[in-house]
This record gives sequence, C-alpha cells and structure tokens, in this order.
Amino acid sequence: MASPTSSTYRRLGRLRRSYGPFAVVTGASDGIGRAMALQLADAGFGLVIVARRKALLDELAVDLQKSSGTAPLVICADLSVGEEVARIDEATRHLDVGILAAVAGYGTSGPFIDGKLSDELGMIDVNCRAVAQLTHAFAGRFAARKRGGIVLMSSLVAFQGVPGAANYAATKAYVQTLAEGLRVELKPLGIDVLASAPGPVLSGFGARAGMAISGGQTPDEVAIGTLDMLGRRTTVRPGFLAKALEASLMVLPRSGRAAIMARVMAGLTAH
Repeated sequence: MASPTSSTYRRLGRLRRSYGPFAVVTGASDGIGRAMALQLADAGFGLVIVARRKALLDELAVDLQKSSGTAPLVICADLSVGEEVARIDEATRHLDVGILAAVAGYGTSGPFIDGKLSDELGMIDVNCRAVAQLTHAFAGRFAARKRGGIVLMSSLVAFQGVPGAANYAATKAYVQTLAEGLRVELKPLGIDVLASAPGPVLSGFGARAGMAISGGQTPDEVAIGTLDMLGRRTTVRPGFLAKALEASLMVLPRSGRAAIMARVMAGLTAH
C-alpha cells in the first residue's frame, strides 16, 4: 500500500477522503494518463486502467502493483467504439469508483482536407463522444453516492481556432465547454469537475499527431498540477509553460490567437 508518509499521499490524500477508494484512468498506457495513474496509486487509490495497447497496460499494472501493493483492474478497450466504452462502466460496477480521469485522446495535424476522414472522425469519437459517454455514466453513479470527481483533458488549443490542427482544437473546445457547464450542473450533487488545459507535453502524443515537439511539460508535471486542483478550480493550466502561454495569448482577440497558433503549428509540422 502507499505510505501515508509519502509526499504524494500527503498532498493528494484529500482526494481519496473526498471522493472514495477507486479511480478510473483512460489513456493510461502512456504520457499523462500513465503519470496520473501512478500519482493516484501513490495517493492510495485502487486503480482501473484503460487503453488500447494491452502490452503497455500490463507493464503499467506491474509497476502499480510494485508501488502500491495492489493489482489494478486492466481494461483493454478501443474508445472509438461505443460498445467498448460502455464495457468500462459495466466492468467497474462492483467497485466504489470516486474519480474518473478521462485522459485518452489523440490529435492530427496538417491541412484538414488533406487528412484521412477516418482519422478525423475517429478523433471526434475518442476525444468527444467517448468523453461524453463515460462522463454521463460515471456522473450518474457519482450523483447516486453524492460525491465524485471528474477530470477532463482540455488543451491550450481549446480557446481559439488552430489552423493546421483545426479538428483537434475543435474537439478540445468541446471538452472545455462541457467541463465548464458540468462544473456548475454537478456541484450541487457533490461532484467536482475539472478541465485541465496543458500546453505542449513531451509524450507519445506528438508522434501520433505528426508533430515534432522538442520542448514542453513532462507528463508528471501535468498530472500533479491537474490532480492538485481537482475540487478547487474549473480550469487549470498545469505548469509554468501552460500559464506563460496563456498569458501571452489571452490578451489577444480570438482572430489574433488563431493567427499565432497557425505559425506555431507550422513550426511543429515543418519536418
């Protein structure tokens, strides 16, 4: 079990006391999802870890058991398929889940009309539809138990159009708006909702999206900064980089922010 004297346990132990003993983390095989699962395990949560890549999930399960002494529940699922998303709810009904961290998602880059339509629609399925489906299911469960916490992954790109990543930015705008609305709706039911809006992150996300991200935040920085703010804010920009980018962009009108983001994306995809 996690040590009550560890810094993570002391800092995030309030989450377990507030929300309950188990947490579900999607996208747990890599990047922010993996980091968030490890942080929650160190805080004393029992874990349900979800992703497509079973081999990586199994590796994480071993690491989690070593660090916490408890084996997580592993669910291999493709979140672009509604039936597989529903299976997550069904497979965890016997657990007293208190936190949903819907971290799974992916991006694309380049001109929208040059991309594969299947990739763009699949991204909407994973980044938007699956998030709505999971949030609806677990929010209902949390309302019945009168407590719970939901973490949704927004992004720096959620606050303006982004030429070169137009559809990805649109999916994150959906998540940001959903979180802001649900924060108000669900608060009277004992449920906290947080949107996490990081900047560039050094993970496998960039490679899949076709972007060369040479500098940015670490997944651990994002995970820690996000979980620290659950129940305390509506939106968090975890880490110094996200806050600095926000400060430089938010003083501009949306059209100006879009123009700057177009240049940023051109640099990230120039390779």
